[in-house]
Amino acid sequence: MTSTRWLAAGFAMTSVVASAAMTSGARAEDLTLCWAAWDPANALVELSKDFEAKSGHTMKFEFVPWPNFADRMLNELNSGGKLCDLLIGDSQWIGGGAENGHYVKLNDFFDKEGISMDDFAPATVYAYSTWPKGEPNYYALPAMGDANGWFYRKDWFERDDIKAAYKEKTGQDLREPQSQKELLQIAQFFQNREIDGKNRYGAAIFTERGSEGITMGATGALYTFGFKYTNTPGKYDMEGAVNSPDAVAGLEFYKELYKTATPPGYTDSYMEQSLDAFKSGQVAMAMNWFAFFPGLHKDPNIGGDKIGFFVNPAEKVAASTLGGQGISVVSYSEKKDAALEYIKWFAQPDVQAKWWSLGGYSCHVAVLNDPGFKDSQPFAPDFLEAMGSVQDFWQEPAYAELLLAMQKRLHDYVVADVGTAQEALDLLMKDWTETFEDEGKI
Repeated sequence: MTSTRWLAAGFAMTSVVASAAMTSGARAEDLTLCWAAWDPANALVELSKDFEAKSGHTMKFEFVPWPNFADRMLNELNSGGKLCDLLIGDSQWIGGGAENGHYVKLNDFFDKEGISMDDFAPATVYAYSTWPKGEPNYYALPAMGDANGWFYRKDWFERDDIKAAYKEKTGQDLREPQSQKELLQIAQFFQNREIDGKNRYGAAIFTERGSEGITMGATGALYTFGFKYTNTPGKYDMEGAVNSPDAVAGLEFYKELYKTATPPGYTDSYMEQSLDAFKSGQVAMAMNWFAFFPGLHKDPNIGGDKIGFFVNPAEKVAASTLGGQGISVVSYSEKKDAALEYIKWFAQPDVQAKWWSLGGYSCHVAVLNDPGFKDSQPFAPDFLEAMGSVQDFWQEPAYAELLLAMQKRLHDYVVADVGTAQEALDLLMKDWTETFEDEGKI
């Protein structure tokens, strides 16, 4: 693997200039940054030591486990709480953060400090920063690029006996799947297959109902089959988009993947369960966020040469479910000036380069477009490909209600065997129509 030192070295001079530019006379503050508790958060703690050294401010962190993250942080915002000076909030929160006054609008600050959104990948600016969508109104700086991708037991895929058995069964060569249907075929091949004396299964996918799991997993299939939220961007004309024949086919596919190629009892699984199933050797493939890929690659048991990575396979459309977040200044903070200093520091190319080298996912084009980026990690090319075709859930202020409806309809159909895919999507469209009617949007 190519060293990531090339990233930091190329921006060394920027760091010197930035350090000299820090306001030495500013009063030192204790800043609290809120985010989810996961591997990238640990990397951010390490990265932020440089900010502390250069600014004189002290960074504190409030990291909440993913199953509780949304409830905890949205309650904090909705109550006008002052716990968080900085918040790395989910992309879906941007509409509510803007319309409800939770986030500081950053346009004037960006103009003053010469921070250009053109320096960040367009998909991340659109998803993590803007409200209304695509308008040049910025409420966050792209902080953590992410998408739902796949990893697999490369050592199993390369074994002669397994390759021969796959060829005999399918007539095809075993490889990284190039389509959703090929992914299903491979997963079904591994289902209940004995490898090294143990029974293995095809794939670990997302089925969790309580927060966002099954929606984030199923949309990875739905988007590639042609599911859309609306017929017209910026409108709420959902009939024939949400419940289209392509959408039905995508949802039926995801149910077949769940029913025929996942571990037994896998009825309420999300990030942690996917990682556990893969690390324990239960499955040949697993979906999860790119955020976890650096840790997986370093894992002494299943990492290194044993693991491979691939982008979410296309079916009719190349698409990946968007993850990731922007970093915002909370409007209720009493330390906004110091929080804005952090934003300015974090936006620098050299800081973004180090962020990537530590295991975070930079959205800065100077990092992503560097000729050495694709060779810096084995999953870097897949990350770039995924971020070029990401699709996201609703970012409306009522997103939580919209999400709960999709969680219920998908879980009822996929896991609980309630009704048909067509009925599930028809009911979902009705749920969403009622929500938007209540919001005065339609």
